[in-house]
Amino acid sequence: MRLEDVERLAVLGAGTMGHGIAAVAALAGYDVTMRDVETELVRDGYDRIERSLDSLVDSGRIDEGDAAAALDRVEPLVDVAAAVDDADVVVEAVPERMAVKTDVYGDLERLAPDRAVFVTNTSSLPITDLAAASDRPERFCGMHFSNPPVRMDLVEVVPGDHTDGDTAELIEGLAESMGKTPVRVRNDSPGFVVNRILLPLMNEAAWIVESGEATVATVDSTATDGIGLPMGPFELADHVGIDVGHHVLEFLADELSAAYRPCPLLGRKVERDELGKKTGEGFYEYGDGGTGAAAADGRVDEDVQRRLLAVMANEVAALIGADVADRETIDRAVVLGAGFPDGPATLAADAGLDLLRDTLDSLAATTGAERYRARAELRAAAAAGGFDAHGDGGEDGTESTGGKNDDPDYDTLDVDVRDAVGHVKIDRPDRMNTITETVLDELESAIDRLDADDRVRSILLTGAGDRAFSAGADLRRLADVDPLDGVELSRRGQRVFGKLERIDTPVVAGVDGYCLGGGMELATCADLRVASGRSELGQPEHDFGLLPGWGGTGRLARIVGEGRAKEIILTADRYDPETLAEYGFLNEVVGADEFADHVWELAADLAAGPPIAQAYTKRAIHAGRADAGAGLEVESQAFGHLLGTEDFADGAAAFVDEEAPEFSGK
Repeated sequence: MRLEDVERLAVLGAGTMGHGIAAVAALAGYDVTMRDVETELVRDGYDRIERSLDSLVDSGRIDEGDAAAALDRVEPLVDVAAAVDDADVVVEAVPERMAVKTDVYGDLERLAPDRAVFVTNTSSLPITDLAAASDRPERFCGMHFSNPPVRMDLVEVVPGDHTDGDTAELIEGLAESMGKTPVRVRNDSPGFVVNRILLPLMNEAAWIVESGEATVATVDSTATDGIGLPMGPFELADHVGIDVGHHVLEFLADELSAAYRPCPLLGRKVERDELGKKTGEGFYEYGDGGTGAAAADGRVDEDVQRRLLAVMANEVAALIGADVADRETIDRAVVLGAGFPDGPATLAADAGLDLLRDTLDSLAATTGAERYRARAELRAAAAAGGFDAHGDGGEDGTESTGGKNDDPDYDTLDVDVRDAVGHVKIDRPDRMNTITETVLDELESAIDRLDADDRVRSILLTGAGDRAFSAGADLRRLADVDPLDGVELSRRGQRVFGKLERIDTPVVAGVDGYCLGGGMELATCADLRVASGRSELGQPEHDFGLLPGWGGTGRLARIVGEGRAKEIILTADRYDPETLAEYGFLNEVVGADEFADHVWELAADLAAGPPIAQAYTKRAIHAGRADAGAGLEVESQAFGHLLGTEDFADGAAAFVDEEAPEFSGK
């Protein structure tokens, strides 16, 4: 079955997930039948869809006409035969019990059309085992929506052992057509990706409190204020349902190992029916409005922070070791599905994998608990300097070897390291250094390799020849891109460019010639931008009926202010470098004859700077974009940390001796 053949979905279950999935499908234009076992349940689910749509109207995300049309496309039913009679895709969203789900598939085989594809929204049960209850395992796939489906972007697409490739691609396309971001899970393993990170995190939080080492409020504030998570693990448990988390942990313990055995604190909450928001009390108390108590006491406990990060790092290692997902997929899934500021692999790497390994070893020695046994993949990654350096694949499954190895032969880039400067040159001068998907792929590889290379202390980004830094996306290729593929192309560019912005190493963009569209968006990711006097810059996307699609709208506004950003984008004009220096986009404009030497010297000067201080400076600035208080806290923590570094001692001594400092990054 092709995506264009899908017109009607049947959603089995009208509860929290079922009614949300039905709403998302109806908003995407599909006819939807929503079925549950009792009239009251299905009516309640329908009412919740109506309230959800009204909320979207109130927030301005859709208009009243869209809401009314979506609601008209939903048909609430109790009769399962009528619900699935003409369905192209059947989405099962019944309670998370293997026996309940397999009973459903027994009925479906008799009632659903032969053409129908079966989809389960399970958050943890093996897809292969569920598919065995049907007669169509090749047309059976996991499609795990994040809760709540209307608001969250992630859909984990999980093929079973017998799911054919066309079915998995169909479900990915279906998710995209609903405005979601599908993330393919490589290996059908219990808990998939997001729950394999979140549930051990909740469990470890409970073990910390059970042992009396911290309070619930301190653990949650450490997670939010220390790590930067959107909510603490106890507040999250209350929202998810403590009974749900407890049940899934028991399942993981049975299927994987005793390391996932739920903490007794969780069991006692379940026994007392203190399950979280849905019962009015969990780890916090909830009033009539369901707001609950403040989920933090303002304290950040460094020992608690290391324990939480160490457990997440160990789970990342476990997922990579079992080939469930690579590092980037894990990070992407958790950012999209749980709202983390960075993925767990990135957070762990920032904290130091060797420190987190040692934390686990210490806990294992003092407690003897299996949950603290450091995975072999974590030990290897710590020794190699990161999960990428350890060799987990990129999205295409290719091995990432890190910058210390021989660089690959790039087709569209020229990459080299000299005098601590990693130089990335877009090498398509005959095409004005326009950006294609191949350029994005190779740019991502180059960024990862240079970021992992200890020799590299700054990055210089330029374009080959003297006509263009980059004239943007290759419009000839864009003309043939399907709209749904265009969404993914935009997201891919955003992710790749975002990597360049987020790395700790200072980045200089040297602009000589045309810097237009996607080329200008790429330049916005640099920390410093220098242009030659013969350059021409602009965002001409509106001339083609488009808009900047690789993160340029937000980054440009942060650099030059909202008013100037709107001017540049809405007029689609081209600007001389002096004007954009006046606007604050360019740091310098230099003569064409001196340009090459000048940008190299600037990158070399940055490479000679204190790398730890440079990294923390970038992090503090970035943290302060959304929350000034968070930026100040990062600044304070970094200032104290830097006072204990060898770089500070060397810099202070050089100042006294009136010499140039030599920083080692220690």
